[in-house]
Amino acid sequence: MDMRRRDLIAALGGAPVAWPLAAYAQQSAMPVVGFLNPASPQSYPRPLAAFLKGLAEAGYIDGQNITIQYRWAEGHNDRLPALAADLVRSHVSVIAATTTAAALAAKAATSTIPVVFETGSDPIKLGLVASLSRPGGNITGAASMSVEVIAAKGLELLHELLPAARVIALLVNPTNPTVAEPQEREVLAAARALGLEVRVLQAANSERDFDGVFAKLIELHAAGLVISADALFTSQSQQLAALAVRHAVPAVHARREFAMAGGLLSYGSEITDSYRVAGLYTGRILKGDKPADLPVQQATKVELVINLKAAKALGIAIPLSLSGRADELIE
Repeated sequence: MDMRRRDLIAALGGAPVAWPLAAYAQQSAMPVVGFLNPASPQSYPRPLAAFLKGLAEAGYIDGQNITIQYRWAEGHNDRLPALAADLVRSHVSVIAATTTAAALAAKAATSTIPVVFETGSDPIKLGLVASLSRPGGNITGAASMSVEVIAAKGLELLHELLPAARVIALLVNPTNPTVAEPQEREVLAAARALGLEVRVLQAANSERDFDGVFAKLIELHAAGLVISADALFTSQSQQLAALAVRHAVPAVHARREFAMAGGLLSYGSEITDSYRVAGLYTGRILKGDKPADLPVQQATKVELVINLKAAKALGIAIPLSLSGRADELIE
């Protein structure tokens, strides 16, 4: 009896150990994707969902046949190089480096692990790829419409909306100079052509900077604000939109997140399109495709979204010439 009891206890005690080990072995055999982004998951739900959709289209679902290791910089671009290096040390199968800053960090971290980028800048000028059709090397990805062109167009839209305005502000993130500097150059050039004065304001890393930005806007008597296309500003669209309405500042941003959150205007490429392609390319590489052979996908469509509720709160009448060109009017 004692022997049978011991055998039963041993059997019961041993069974639970075998299953976790088997599950661990199965999980460790899955391909691992590293996801690198300067924002946070809470602030990037739509782009992240689009990336996962692209992966699913390629046949991959996190926790089922792949594992995703997320590295979010939580609004601190200076953390990206260390996070990229950590993914390299983890021997991930592919790095999905979403945004320009993340792509540059991943490129600097590895020349062997495949990297799929998402950027709003010219990937050739950034040095990410040799050409769009034949990227070469270990990197490919998706590029949305050039953010510097979009920012200049945003200024033109504000001028059309506020023809009497003479001073407009531009908000940039100084910790992301690769994105900020070209946008500043293009906006200043557009301002000269329109006879406008542009004041450049900065906010970096902390959303607490935004209160100071809007205080400075009032001090400068700026009639409107162009918010540059930057992951920090996209991730904080809701706060920026609320501040713009609270301080009665007409503002335009490149991402529709801003207009959806209550901001006046957004003009730019749909960010979810490029994130979906990044997910799809990540899956294709897991299946054996080489980054060098996958052409960079470029977004060609831009959309204008106008929030009519914000316009009413700001006391602005949207001219028919502008509303008639809008891709979407938010009531």
